[in-house]
Amino acid sequence: MALVLRVAMQFVGILLSLLGWVLSIITTYLPHWKNLNLDLNEMENWTMGLWQACVVQEEVGVQCKDFESFLGLPAELRISRVLMFLSNGLGLLGLLVSGFGLDCLRIGETQRDIKKRLLILGGILFWTAGVTALVPVSWVAHVTVQEFWDERIPEIVPRWEFGEALFIGWFAGFSLLLGGCLLNWAACGTQAPLASGHYAVAEMQTQCAYLENGTANPSV
Repeated sequence: MALVLRVAMQFVGILLSLLGWVLSIITTYLPHWKNLNLDLNEMENWTMGLWQACVVQEEVGVQCKDFESFLGLPAELRISRVLMFLSNGLGLLGLLVSGFGLDCLRIGETQRDIKKRLLILGGILFWTAGVTALVPVSWVAHVTVQEFWDERIPEIVPRWEFGEALFIGWFAGFSLLLGGCLLNWAACGTQAPLASGHYAVAEMQTQCAYLENGTANPSV
């Protein structure tokens, strides 16, 4: 029962982490971090991401323009680029490391300590990837709220609002955090018993050692 629970937690943890990693990549390149609806022209909507700004018109369609200068961007967008890249890289590294620590993988079956350490390291990497995904998304959301309720800006001026990418980024960050927690729980909270094949291998290695020393019973 303990082995089944351990494998199930590893499977759910790696799936949540994989989902969070994919969503964090989508969040990085999705040009919908902010939305701007014009009251004077309801047929035209503006969106802004980390890399480009787009305008959506019913007759023309979607037209996007990349930001020309990195240094010319607001601080939250510049740092968000770096943190989202870091989150994507840590998520990929966590998938590679934790994958070799899964019990269902036949590689390194006799090295239980190494597989446990790989699983713990993968969970920590997923934690870090989740935090580095939540920070930029929450920061951009905080700045958007401050600008929306800024009394110094005239009411006639359109205000930016939350885009779909922010909600995807929050979901991605929490998925990475939860996946990392499950992997660490599976590594530290449960102990997987050795399979019967492992006992047979250990017994065979012991018998071979006795044979080399010339002390084994010939009948064995």
